[in-house]
Amino acid sequence: MAAARATLPLPRVPAPSPRPQLRPFPSLPARRGAVACGAGSAAGVAASLRLGDVIEAQQFDRAALTEIFEVAREMEALERGSSSRGAGRSRVLEGYLMATLFYEPSTRTRLSFEAAMRRLGGEVLTTENAREFSSAAKGETLEDTIRTVEGYSDIIVLRHFESGAARRAAATADIPVINAGDGPGQHPTQALLDVYTIEREIGTLDGIKLGLVGDLANGRTVRSLAYLIAKYQNIKIYFVSPDVVKMKDDIKEYLTSQGVEWEESSDLLEVASKCDVIYQTRIQKERFGERIDLYEAARGKYIVDKKVLDVLPKHAVIMHPLPRLDEITIDVDSDPRAAYFRQAKNGLYIRMALLKLLLVGR
Repeated sequence: MAAARATLPLPRVPAPSPRPQLRPFPSLPARRGAVACGAGSAAGVAASLRLGDVIEAQQFDRAALTEIFEVAREMEALERGSSSRGAGRSRVLEGYLMATLFYEPSTRTRLSFEAAMRRLGGEVLTTENAREFSSAAKGETLEDTIRTVEGYSDIIVLRHFESGAARRAAATADIPVINAGDGPGQHPTQALLDVYTIEREIGTLDGIKLGLVGDLANGRTVRSLAYLIAKYQNIKIYFVSPDVVKMKDDIKEYLTSQGVEWEESSDLLEVASKCDVIYQTRIQKERFGERIDLYEAARGKYIVDKKVLDVLPKHAVIMHPLPRLDEITIDVDSDPRAAYFRQAKNGLYIRMALLKLLLVGR
């Protein structure tokens, strides 16, 4: 049944107006394979994904990224054109319904997905803090929630506190599932908008030097970005973090296997002087549990401030997935190299592109 279902068109709620014929996104790997593979293996990851799910950054190849970014630029032009002329919203996704299930707090990801859906004429069902204010509080399993919600919607955007939750949801649902962050696991749509931002700001992706700073052990954004940027040539990555939150070995081993040069450093100023992109992240207090002493030891060790700006190349940019605490000082905001709010806006265009590609195709 599983193998057959992977080859059939996804069911859709009838729309009041004709839609383009649904086609699979050709560059994404199939969700299910004829043979079940272990969840810990690369083959298992590839076999567990379905056309139309966005679960992890490494599922995309360069051809897929190119297509997504082309559509994102189209969405940017569409959104800017509608805003400047006061025109009505697009009707590309009219008749489609997106469900956002967020078991963890979110501002940018949830709102940008909902804005993206509405900008394209679709509708939204949403739940915020589903961990507390949904049937999960009564003990309902994620799988039962997904089976229920897919009966109401055409696509599910899921944020969950457990790594691997998005893969479980995709294995359950017969409609597309988008991973909007699963605990300390991955955040693939953030990685997509990050790479898109780098291309827009720097003008190229091949040959860049990227400094990843802050909480690299718990930061799903930096993990996903490392997977995605490895698709490009002549990349060098610098890891700058307190000892307690260093980048984990699985990412280092992956980068090495892909021929990506990486280096660990304790000197942010030296790294900043060499980089095209400094990608700062906050120390994630919520991942430390009761070990507040470890959190306090890590917090505030690496801060992007005027000293960093003084050594940063003129063409370089500073990025941050947000929210920030004190790891980027406010006086950095006025520097043209501070790209983090432009980065956040790019999330709208990337998510508009993904929704369009997953629901109606190019």
